[in-house]
Amino acid sequence: MNKKHKLFLAIGLPVIISASVISFAFTEDLFEVSKNLDIFTSLFKEVNLYYVDDTKPGQLIKTAADAMLQSLDPYTEYYTENDIEDYKMVTTGQYGGIGAAVREIKDKVIITEPYENSPAMKAGLKAGDVIAQINDVTVKGKTSDEISKMMKGQSGTPVKLLIERPGETKPIEYTIVREDIKVKDVPYYGMINSQVGYIKLTGFTTTASKEVKDAFLKLKNENNCKALILDLRDNPGGLLNEAVNIVNLFVEKGVDVAVTKGRAKEWTQAFKTVNNPIDLTMPLAVIVNRNSASASEIVSGSLQDLDRAVIIGQRTYGKGLVQQTKPLSYNAQVKVTVAKYYIPSGRCIQALDYTHRNEDGSVDHVPDSLITAFKTRNGRIVYDGAGVLPDLQTEPQVLSEISYVLVTKNYIFDYATNYVIKNQKLNADASNFKITDADYTDFVNSLQGKQYDYKTSSEEDMQALKKSAESDKYFADIESEFKQLEKKLMDRKKDDLQKFKPEIKRIIEDEIVSRFYYLGGRIQSSISNDSDIQTALGTLANTDKTNSILTTIQKATKPFNQNKKF
Repeated sequence: MNKKHKLFLAIGLPVIISASVISFAFTEDLFEVSKNLDIFTSLFKEVNLYYVDDTKPGQLIKTAADAMLQSLDPYTEYYTENDIEDYKMVTTGQYGGIGAAVREIKDKVIITEPYENSPAMKAGLKAGDVIAQINDVTVKGKTSDEISKMMKGQSGTPVKLLIERPGETKPIEYTIVREDIKVKDVPYYGMINSQVGYIKLTGFTTTASKEVKDAFLKLKNENNCKALILDLRDNPGGLLNEAVNIVNLFVEKGVDVAVTKGRAKEWTQAFKTVNNPIDLTMPLAVIVNRNSASASEIVSGSLQDLDRAVIIGQRTYGKGLVQQTKPLSYNAQVKVTVAKYYIPSGRCIQALDYTHRNEDGSVDHVPDSLITAFKTRNGRIVYDGAGVLPDLQTEPQVLSEISYVLVTKNYIFDYATNYVIKNQKLNADASNFKITDADYTDFVNSLQGKQYDYKTSSEEDMQALKKSAESDKYFADIESEFKQLEKKLMDRKKDDLQKFKPEIKRIIEDEIVSRFYYLGGRIQSSISNDSDIQTALGTLANTDKTNSILTTIQKATKPFNQNKKF
């Protein structure tokens, strides 16, 4: 994954949790477990008694537990009592806090987004605000994670913030009462045109299926929606039963959506649709990308296996592992991988083999030789072991080098902050807002004196050529031509702010819109320029094409190339 894709990654890592409780019986492993527990207890005792400096026993245990579980897979995790708010966030989308996202920018921690209708928004906090103190404790030198933990807490308790706001000469003090913050799984839905509805799903917490159902019913009953796009891009997953319930909205009752198989017999079970569907015939497109994982893959893979939806985008992440949480002593929790899941065709989409690590600790993709062909309900060929391969594959939407640098150095974020200071309201809704050419010139002028160096792919290729030529003793012969070409590239690079003006303008517009219309507005603003959504619109508009995709039986060929280590 290159640096551009990392920018949009929302990945915490995915988790599928079932409410089922299983019992695990130690058999032949009993002696080994007891022996090594005794060794660890003795080790922990001796280190804490005799280490030269004072130790922090809780932190030592956390470090040991994290390292032990990381050796298994990235999804088996230990939560201390102090991590419970983070644990609640993962499983329910809910936590006690003020409802604001923060980010480290240079040596400051800045509010990047107060959530809509949150205590932070109601109190008047704004994106761009710098957090100076929390409960009279200076936050200088603390990370955004540490700041986030300081702001979280039990609902109903107050937290005092000292804020430094751009455009204000004096710090502003806020006392905000924490509430139970519920992050929406569906931050936006709406009609893209008179026929096609759109739902963006970002997670699978306890309310995901209800939010999707409510959104779909409003689109269908109040807006006369005739076709639907379900967007699962960058959705890391969540609760298995919520994924099953979402599939159930579009397929008949009594269908196997997922089967789990684990070491314990209790974890070999089928998860069926149990409700009557809302719509069995409406044309449906599901958009995915390489960061669509876990429950997102159950939804997209099941709808593909059942020939109910056209899948569009890039191959998904490939996480076919199921986690369950178990309580530990002193209110701690462990989330442990207990099974693999299999979708209706019988395939498991798990792409990485965590049970066989290389000597360097990395893991390999499932080899091509072990990838097996399966058939959908209509007889189409699909494959296991490599995520969900879309029916219509598209190229990832990648930022230009200059746009990437302007975003990561927060120059666009800062410009939006200053724009809001000068413009207290927008002259258009989220879908139609555009900055003027004069605004863009103002943005370009704001970059004067700021560093935004970057290397283009051409420059990197040139450096590789120079290195090879020097190694082969040819560079002296081509040095003058090389320098001329290098100068031409640098001259062209100076024009990138104008060459990529349409792309940079769109990013600026999305950032400004988010200050007034929050996350939902940002999504709405980006739709018209989203190539995957436009592909979905074109596909749904052509009924013959949609039917052909869902019924054409192709020749089985393994379309994978998986040699990377992770």
